[in-house]
Amino acid sequence: MPGRGPAPKAANKRARRNAEPVTMRILPAIIAEQPELPTRYKTKDDEDGTWTDEVDWPTVTVRWWAMWRDSPLAAAFTYNDWSFLMDTALLHAEFWEGNVKLAPELRLREAKFGATPEDRARLRITFAQAEEAETKTATRRASSRDRFGGVALPQEATGD
Repeated sequence: MPGRGPAPKAANKRARRNAEPVTMRILPAIIAEQPELPTRYKTKDDEDGTWTDEVDWPTVTVRWWAMWRDSPLAAAFTYNDWSFLMDTALLHAEFWEGNVKLAPELRLREAKFGATPEDRARLRITFAQAEEAETKTATRRASSRDRFGGVALPQEATGD
């Protein structure tokens, strides 16, 4: 008795059998450098509409901005990407200053750029780590041989 469950539908009876392949429009990307965070102001003058009372960026937001600059993902960011992230930096600063109602929007905006492993999986982004991982594994194995008299222990025993 092969397999479990009902047999699959015949190919000619499956949904979307006539769907045309999706084609993507490919455009040249103009890669941009990360801009500096803009000046933040606390209040707006009602009379002439100018902003007053300059405020510093929270330290955590400055680090967050630097994290995006150093991310491998940033190598493909355009001016539009940085502009969107700059707006997101304002939300990030407000969140860390206590406005927790911004958390859902902040999370959604960061997800668009692959901030977490889950976000990157959904966007089908992966970092090329195979070579580095192989080097680290070889180094750990050699280290464990040295510590245990030339006998390489299984990975479970070394904590890898």
